[in-house]
Amino acid sequence: MAGSGLAQAEAFLEMLSVERGAALNTLDAYRRDLEDAIEFLADRKTNLLKASSDDISALLADLSTRGFAAATQARHLSALRQFYRFLLLEGIRSDDPTGIVDSPRKAASLPKILSVEEVSRLISQAQTDIDEAQSPMERLQRIRFRALLELLYATGMRVSELVGLPERVLATGKRFLIIRGKGDKERMVPLSGPARVALDNWITARDAALPDGADEPDFLFPAASGSGFLARQVFARDLKSLAARAGLPTSLVSPHVLRHAFASHLLANGADLRAVQELLGHSDISTTQIYTHVLDERLRQLVNDHHPLAKTDINRDVAAKRG
Repeated sequence: MAGSGLAQAEAFLEMLSVERGAALNTLDAYRRDLEDAIEFLADRKTNLLKASSDDISALLADLSTRGFAAATQARHLSALRQFYRFLLLEGIRSDDPTGIVDSPRKAASLPKILSVEEVSRLISQAQTDIDEAQSPMERLQRIRFRALLELLYATGMRVSELVGLPERVLATGKRFLIIRGKGDKERMVPLSGPARVALDNWITARDAALPDGADEPDFLFPAASGSGFLARQVFARDLKSLAARAGLPTSLVSPHVLRHAFASHLLANGADLRAVQELLGHSDISTTQIYTHVLDERLRQLVNDHHPLAKTDINRDVAAKRG
């Protein structure tokens, strides 16, 4: 291994440990990655000190061929990038062969999605909880939760936007909400009939519970907290509890999953991607495009249902005639 770069690799790892306080697991992972690179480069009749960008690209391609995930390939490249920066600073190399090597792309993970039937089970359970409340306070809290749930699914709001809705958001006659989202940008989202009913029920119950002479609350969902409104963690906790009572896996259900459900169900029923982008408050259409798998499935079903050559019996007849 003389001249392979092993000595420089050891010096690099020592620097990470002493100067940067790298954890033992990190050092072990980097050591394995560098040793793997040394072995691969030796087969190409080169080494870490002489490796070119083509050699590094070939190493990543070899990792892919061997079945390593994109995340593992990216970790190898990250270790090499830091190693070659170290060599540059030490004056051992005058260039960085990783500089023009693209990071392996990780496959985009699809968001967790609830079906329409699963969302309906959540809403049905929320109503059952109201009906079975054991005290006026418990009933009030459950009416509030039902309103939050209906609003979240009806609008696709971020949970932070939902719990912090100001009272004045209702100034449009309850048909639309004006939501102030990221970057202080406002967007208007329509309210569904069930969401308006649930919201009306909450406001009626909330106002009836206010002491005589109390000021109008600043927030739609006020709470005795530092912020003055319900904490998003409280809603998220209550949502998981509801999911358990509805017979759904709690790991599948969260406020953000309901936001995903809102977008996916709209697209599955023919909504335009740009319209969904506006409703979600995404500044870039590429963020919304994570839901295109729903469009892909809808288009595939459309072709299967309506294209004559997609019919199995017709394909079979054609094949028979050709035979």
